[in-house]
Amino acid sequence: MTTAHLDRSGDVNHDRSPTDNSIEQPDTAAAVTVAGIRSATAPILRRLGDTARVREQTRDYAFADVRALAEAGVTLTGIAVADGGAGGSLREVTELVIEIARADSSVAQALRASFLTANQVASRPDLPHRALILQRLRNRELFAGTSNERTGAASGEVTATARRDGEDWVIDGAKYYSTGGLYAHWFSTQARTEDDEILRFTVPLDRAGVQRLDDFDAVGQRLTASGTTRFTGVRVSADEVIPAPETEPDNPWQGSFAQLYLAAIQAGIAARARDDAVTFVREKARPIKHSSATSSVEDPYVRQTVGEIAARALAARAVVLLAAETLEDVRGRTGADATTAAAAAAVEIAQAGVIAIESALTAAGLVFDVGGGSITDRGLGFDRHWRNARTAANHNPRQWKQAVAGAFHLTGEQPPTTGLF
Repeated sequence: MTTAHLDRSGDVNHDRSPTDNSIEQPDTAAAVTVAGIRSATAPILRRLGDTARVREQTRDYAFADVRALAEAGVTLTGIAVADGGAGGSLREVTELVIEIARADSSVAQALRASFLTANQVASRPDLPHRALILQRLRNRELFAGTSNERTGAASGEVTATARRDGEDWVIDGAKYYSTGGLYAHWFSTQARTEDDEILRFTVPLDRAGVQRLDDFDAVGQRLTASGTTRFTGVRVSADEVIPAPETEPDNPWQGSFAQLYLAAIQAGIAARARDDAVTFVREKARPIKHSSATSSVEDPYVRQTVGEIAARALAARAVVLLAAETLEDVRGRTGADATTAAAAAAVEIAQAGVIAIESALTAAGLVFDVGGGSITDRGLGFDRHWRNARTAANHNPRQWKQAVAGAFHLTGEQPPTTGLF
């Protein structure tokens, strides 16, 4: 597996670049299909699932396998056939995300910006630089980006600076939660100009002055590559700037797919908790001394616990896929019709997120009820399911999701347009 060497400052130095072709690559010139992508990714996901525990414990990034997923065309799943994609539905995209998260939720999280970029291409004919971004997707390139900073300023405050130098801009500052940054080719972010305007731009991550740090230190989702990206005198040309929209979109809830993606990760975590509970009971568990069963598989309380875990996993999957279908129905709508449908979809996704989060947290905790003391061994790594679910849940507190959904049902109040709905 490809590795990265880290110095004590957290700076990352890859043995191979993200565009390295030394691993076996599929024919990217051939037409892609949803079935073909699922077939190509199946062995990669099995490998990721088999190695997830050890990789988390040793902080070993899955560079080769993430590259293999990209080369299999995962981000092309929802792109139209006419644009060189597989023409998959939003439900099919979401099913794939769930399966990636089931194998390794950190990998799914690391690919989030790439899937979000692909979704913008698929759903927005007016997307700035659409043809260029589409070509990058067809080239199997990956994306990262964030506007978040750790400066002590108010949430959403931009302190990174952009100053003019001829026709170019020069950027200085640091961004945190750069999810997927160690895997990506391109990084999108923003900085504040001398005129107090927000400049949005995308640059290659190998640009001079860009430094990626492996300093993400959360309790879970440890291998999402969500640490710091520093910009020191980074030059940005005029054609790399993303123009601000001239008018407000009919659908202002542009964060809906991003929130659906997070819910899909929770559904994947719940599914993996079910998988591990079943495997442990079948292969390792022993019934307690006063059990009426001769094997844990036959123990009625173990069966009941596994049944509840499975129910939670099914609930998470069901609500997420239903929300995906609702969101897809928003596409193609215009005017007031688009606004009404998009608001309802944003609320449904928020509700799905609540169920998915709580299902994953519950399922991850119940895993430990199918065994005795031995199931808590660190070597099994079952604690990572709860830690991963808990960390992913903090992207957007579910109390807000519930309150926004309640207001919508009670008064028709529309969700905030902050990108978190």
